[in-house]
Amino acid sequence: MIIHKTFSKQDLVDLINDLNLPITHSHQDNKKSLQGKFIECLKKDITIDKNFYNLENKEQLIHYLENSNPRKVLTIKEKDQVMKTCKRIIQYCKSNYDITITEYNTTQDIIDDMNWIKQYGDIPSVRRCCKLMDLDIKMGGLSFKPLISPQVKRELDAKKKVKDIRTYQMTVRYASEEEPIILSFD
Repeated sequence: MIIHKTFSKQDLVDLINDLNLPITHSHQDNKKSLQGKFIECLKKDITIDKNFYNLENKEQLIHYLENSNPRKVLTIKEKDQVMKTCKRIIQYCKSNYDITITEYNTTQDIIDDMNWIKQYGDIPSVRRCCKLMDLDIKMGGLSFKPLISPQVKRELDAKKKVKDIRTYQMTVRYASEEEPIILSFD
């Protein structure tokens, strides 16, 4: 078995952690050593719990690893083209949704570009474009929802949960005749 070259070290570590595989790894391990540990682990009989990858057994995991990484569907040139398109759309949004200032000729050109890039929702610039374009009232209620893989969605939810932790505290001091009543919220 050969693990496809599109899987990075971080992808392999994520697989180990998400699938609870019996592989011990450290930060000193490189991609090649992790691949070797994966191959040794897959020679044994393992059970796979419910996961974000929708893998149910060892054969599906082997098939997943032998094929190209589904999260890395873009080549460098294609990603560069997506990023250029995102920059053009963000320029349109920052110019107060005025098409005359941008390189676009019609709003249909913008809609076509948005429909093309929204399939790459794992890229942060694409998600930003979709969020900005949803604020454009000239689009007639069109909503551009980016397609996000379950792994990236889980990461975004974890970041959002960390940001949403807030504690509210109120301090009440009773006034005396010399001081006014002060309410402070920290």
